[in-house]
Amino acid sequence: MQYIVKTLSRLCLLFVPTLCFSQSTMLPQGSKHRILLNRLEMFMRDNPELNISTVKPISRKTAVMIAELSDSLQKRFPYDYYHHLSKVDYHNLRSLLMNNSEWVTGDQSGFKSKKPLWNTFYKTPADLFAVNEKDFFLAVNPVLQLQQSFETGNSDRIFLNSKGVTLRGRIGKGFGFDSYITDNQERGPGFFQQRVGFYDAVPGAGFYKPFKTTAFDYIDARGSIHFNAGKYFFFQFGYDKNFIGNGYRSLMLSDFGNSYLFLKINTSIWKIQYHNLFMELVPQTIQISAGNKILDKKYAAMHHLSINAAKWLNIGIFEAVIFGRKNHFEFSYLNPIIFLRAAEQQAGSADNAVIGIDFKINAGHQGQIYGQFILDEFLLKEVKAGDGWWGNKFGTQLGLKYADAFEIPNLDLQLEANIVRPFTYSHFDSVANYTHYNQPLAHPLGANFLETITTATYQFHPKWTTQFRFIFWKQGLDSANSNFGGNIFKLNTTRSHGDYNYSLAGGIKSTGINTSALVSYEW
Repeated sequence: MQYIVKTLSRLCLLFVPTLCFSQSTMLPQGSKHRILLNRLEMFMRDNPELNISTVKPISRKTAVMIAELSDSLQKRFPYDYYHHLSKVDYHNLRSLLMNNSEWVTGDQSGFKSKKPLWNTFYKTPADLFAVNEKDFFLAVNPVLQLQQSFETGNSDRIFLNSKGVTLRGRIGKGFGFDSYITDNQERGPGFFQQRVGFYDAVPGAGFYKPFKTTAFDYIDARGSIHFNAGKYFFFQFGYDKNFIGNGYRSLMLSDFGNSYLFLKINTSIWKIQYHNLFMELVPQTIQISAGNKILDKKYAAMHHLSINAAKWLNIGIFEAVIFGRKNHFEFSYLNPIIFLRAAEQQAGSADNAVIGIDFKINAGHQGQIYGQFILDEFLLKEVKAGDGWWGNKFGTQLGLKYADAFEIPNLDLQLEANIVRPFTYSHFDSVANYTHYNQPLAHPLGANFLETITTATYQFHPKWTTQFRFIFWKQGLDSANSNFGGNIFKLNTTRSHGDYNYSLAGGIKSTGINTSALVSYEW
């Protein structure tokens, strides 16, 4: 990664004289304000900023701009051009603005707390400590999550304890930063324990240590710096996660696994947004939690081109390559324009290249249809033959969102289906498979599965939120000595029965159902 750092430092020297446009830190992907933004994306069906935002998280500046625009248009066209916002929406709108006050252009007097603590802390309900001056902004907040649960047939308590701090800030107009760090102790349910034991990885985390025999202790530390170069180029360099897509899952890049070091370049002009993402990853490793050793490195380069083809239609083109030059970067992949597949072929076609497309259709002012298609490898003649050739490696996603379903305010429905063929994301080289830190980079199930997800979210009161989710999946698993293409960590040269007769969810049949119900109150 030292090569990328050196290159970044040169880019900084090149662009510093032109840093004259305000930058922004990112709105966390798991933020409660994502519900409102998803609704506004359908209500304001022809808003270019929302339509083009396929790579996530989006910037706080963009989120505030959308919120202020929505509020302004509602006052001018309350029923005609845009779907009417409810009392709950206005509450969430105000909450979004209050929690991102550094970008609010209107009056902020209503954000002030009536009784700040010692006239220093919680001057606004959104931040423990905040400074908002002309050339300097800083917000510091504690992170505290104490969760206790129980599992039938298990005498051990299920718990998650997280303690830490998050901060974000801006210096002048051209430099921003954010940081998030927590100390965590976690004991998950049975299937969670099995997954950790099988992959030697705690989902979403990196290095971990045993805690109370059957629990785990780990630190989650993330941070980034942000700056603009001119009007159209945005740079982010940090250690965090990214997500590409419009659904609950992503077949391109998800935020399921551990964080990683990356450089992201976002170019926005006209109806186009173009992302370059260069990543340093950790390859598949035995005893990754043992400690006292330097882990090897591998690298990835990804491009995503998002185009607003119509006011209601967004189309994206995706390409990625995971390459296994052990502890060495392939400089040809730093080219931000060239097709990665061409560069991969020039390098000898030894790397793992994936391409794909995605789309998003805003139907009316209440619906959205979205999808993805990723292609790892295929031969058209083998697809036509229908003989189950192992090399036909691809996946597809199709989803539907429906806001204010059945004309019930703030009842939002989402349906999604994901299908991934056997051996997709795998490779003949264990370093170049589509993984990081013993976890998939895309879908948590890996490959050789079909999945359906149904989500209903209902916020019937500004402070009350309910959510129900039902997930069903079917996957073909392996025995100790077989490989039917579901485990993307296995070499695809170790196939169970030659080149043919591999069907979707073939192998040892496995089905699963996961249901969750949530009732929350914002105090």
